[in-house]
Amino acid sequence: MSPPIPEELQRLRRSIDNLDAALVHILAERFRATRQVGLIKARQGLPPVDPAREARQAARLRALAEAADLDPDFAVALLQSVMAEVVRQHERIAREEGRRRAF
Repeated sequence: MSPPIPEELQRLRRSIDNLDAALVHILAERFRATRQVGLIKARQGLPPVDPAREARQAARLRALAEAADLDPDFAVALLQSVMAEVVRQHERIAREEGRRRAF
């Protein structure tokens, strides 16, 4: 039989679980917004990637992470992962919009 789990550990784990759920919902909301951006870009013939904006966002996130006492490299890596998914979505949206225009 395993030892009982201290109440403080249980409380912290519940808090972590709630934060994980919030992160998922925040990411979902972010992707809903970026899908709209992708549609606008596709309809305007803009490229799916904006390297200048990505660089600005990385610098901004690095500063926010430093102020929050979070490893800036981790924060930027996380942002890059999210941005890579956004680019994939924007490329897919651009293909779909191109097919719609062809009809």
